[in-house]
Amino acid sequence: MNLLADGWTLTQRRLFRLRHEPGTLLTMLMMPSVFVVLFGFVFGGAIGVPGTSNYREFMMPGLFVMTTGTALSTAMVEVATDQARGVMERLRSLPTHRVSVPLGQSGAEGILGAYGLAVLMVCGLVVGWRPYDGVPRALAGIGLLLLFRYTLAWVGAYLGLVVRSARTAARLAPLTLSLTMVSNALVPTDRMPVGLRALCEWNPLSSAAAAARELFGNPGAPGPDAAWPLTHPVTASLLWAGLLLLIFVPLSVRRFARAGL
Repeated sequence: MNLLADGWTLTQRRLFRLRHEPGTLLTMLMMPSVFVVLFGFVFGGAIGVPGTSNYREFMMPGLFVMTTGTALSTAMVEVATDQARGVMERLRSLPTHRVSVPLGQSGAEGILGAYGLAVLMVCGLVVGWRPYDGVPRALAGIGLLLLFRYTLAWVGAYLGLVVRSARTAARLAPLTLSLTMVSNALVPTDRMPVGLRALCEWNPLSSAAAAARELFGNPGAPGPDAAWPLTHPVTASLLWAGLLLLIFVPLSVRRFARAGL
């Protein structure tokens, strides 16, 4: 119980800081609109998707995953910034559970992810995107996306502990966008070169995008020759999330402990 209480306290600390960072919430409010216009109306006309002429219905689950993927960079920058400011040393001096610091950071990213996802879904509804397979499957899709954001926040927390420099973390953050670009989030993989296609189809973000399309009933189902993660996207997404948590939760805790405790 102390672990959960400490983790929730540190989650609240991250959320309360947003009162002094209104630009963060404003950016999360504006960026979805920019993404929908940019990809849906500027690039969308040049991208063909088998089985549908409505690119935006294919695109929206990909944008959900793109928003989910930002948890990696934001958690990395936040943790590295806390280290640079000496906040981590202060937290280490307190009688808190060692897991609570990365747990609090990941929990805050999960809550912020729900806010960002809600804003993006409203934008999607405005431009014609709809979930077609009923409320239970839509809720399952939302839950899977939030699970993935929570998982990537643990990856980002570990990288932030490793990097230790806020400036370096800020410079590395844009590189995480390439993870989304090398996936099926915005384009189908069937016309890609063989090597690049294999890389994209085994990208965990591709599984999450395909799972979201399947659960929301949106177009973009992979062909029969696609890799296993895309033909079984929900199972693959859960396995990817479990594997990443299994790797990065103990790594984050050990890194936090070795840094000073």
